[in-house]
Amino acid sequence: MTSIAVVGAGVAGLATAYALREADADVTVYERRDRVGGRAATGRRNECAFDIGANYVKESEEDARVSNLLTGELSEGLVDTEGPVWTFDAQGEISEGRGDDGPKWTYREGLATLGDRLAEASGAEVRTATEVETVAREDDEWWLRVRGGEATADALVLTPPAPTTAYLLDRADWDDPLCDDLVEAAANVPYRTLLSVALHYPERPDLPYYALVNADKEHDLGWVSREECKPGHIPEGESLLVVQPSPEWSRQHYDEPDDQIAMAVADRTAELLDNPDRYQFDWVEVVRWRDALPDTGADADTLDRAADSDLFFAGDWVAGEGRIHAALRSGLDAGERIRETL
Repeated sequence: MTSIAVVGAGVAGLATAYALREADADVTVYERRDRVGGRAATGRRNECAFDIGANYVKESEEDARVSNLLTGELSEGLVDTEGPVWTFDAQGEISEGRGDDGPKWTYREGLATLGDRLAEASGAEVRTATEVETVAREDDEWWLRVRGGEATADALVLTPPAPTTAYLLDRADWDDPLCDDLVEAAANVPYRTLLSVALHYPERPDLPYYALVNADKEHDLGWVSREECKPGHIPEGESLLVVQPSPEWSRQHYDEPDDQIAMAVADRTAELLDNPDRYQFDWVEVVRWRDALPDTGADADTLDRAADSDLFFAGDWVAGEGRIHAALRSGLDAGERIRETL
């Protein structure tokens, strides 16, 4: 039986494993964290569930497979976020609408449910808290050194963010000029760093929108959303904002203490919403995403050449769009290509 190793149990890696579920293959997914899903992450505190990485999954206009998967086999507990997304500019002027009227899916228990459902539906062996330290190519086989031992595979799929993938390939024991080209292709993908700050309040204001997005990219804040607009996330009467500062602000303040970040973000949020009650939150969670979103994709022709060596790639940086639906699509594509190739 063909053995396939998938590095990374984010949405792309799990979608790859899902696409291989009916193949005659032994699929193992390795994840260095103790959970699956990547940026499809959910915080939980005081009966609140809040999506602290990606905010939701959009309907995929490019590929009906993604939407059909979410509304079909993975639909249990799926909910649509209530309310529109509005915009604001550098001066904090809020404007109605941005033409984003499609569904904004999450799960009643949070977006992390997506990773759990994909892992279960794939039937693959998923090893969390298992970091792949190095890889090697020898005798038409891939060798992986992981914490606690080694593993081999007929095919290898790399799905971590592009900088991590470049680092892994740069250390690989693989005597092929293509390896250098792949390192360069992955290393050249620019990434945005983001902070994600969850601010909880005991009172819930009545507002006409779900979220605000900075349209001109000139404000210290990039995104402000209301988790109470997601069915099942926040107890009745309470409010929780997920605020993501701009990439520039996030980079500048990334290493500051959580309480310092929280106070600065709460101040800017209160000013934007023109609501002094937003200065005083009663608890906060700060999450750091060093390599959050790719601004472009890697060179597809270079990545495709690796298939001759049974090496494949998936992720939003492969799709060229920092969205969960793009990562899902990329993973499904990779899995189907592996089936055709092997």
